[in-house]
Amino acid sequence: MRIYIDADACPVTRIAESIAKQYAIPVTLLCDTSHVLTSDYSEVRVIGAGADAVDIALINLCRRGDIVITQDYGVAALALGKGARAIHQSGKWFTDDNIDGLLMDRHLAKKARRSGKHHVKGPAKRTEEDDRRFAESFERMIQEVLND
Repeated sequence: MRIYIDADACPVTRIAESIAKQYAIPVTLLCDTSHVLTSDYSEVRVIGAGADAVDIALINLCRRGDIVITQDYGVAALALGKGARAIHQSGKWFTDDNIDGLLMDRHLAKKARRSGKHHVKGPAKRTEEDDRRFAESFERMIQEVLND
């Protein structure tokens, strides 16, 4: 098992690394050339600039039994298709049961934004409770993968 983090602006990278370290699970952080990441634990891969360069690289690397941390529903869907697990920075698990609905919601929100008639708010400011929720959910996912 390996953990891949879509690390461009990911607020839970350090939390995920800390938990992965407890289980001695290797972590790879993927980012584009506009971000500078360093880590004492993870392998950092800087991927060339491009709209989906990091997403494509992440999906090419992940395998069955890996865990992907991403807020991108498309990346999550592709990871699930490869037999990997996927988790959002909120702690929500992406599953075969919910991914189609999430992708449809994303499509409808994008359509509404394009129409210019709807203003979609950005996410609320991240809290300690959000971090705690992610940590608990992520650790449960690791334990489930290890027990499979």
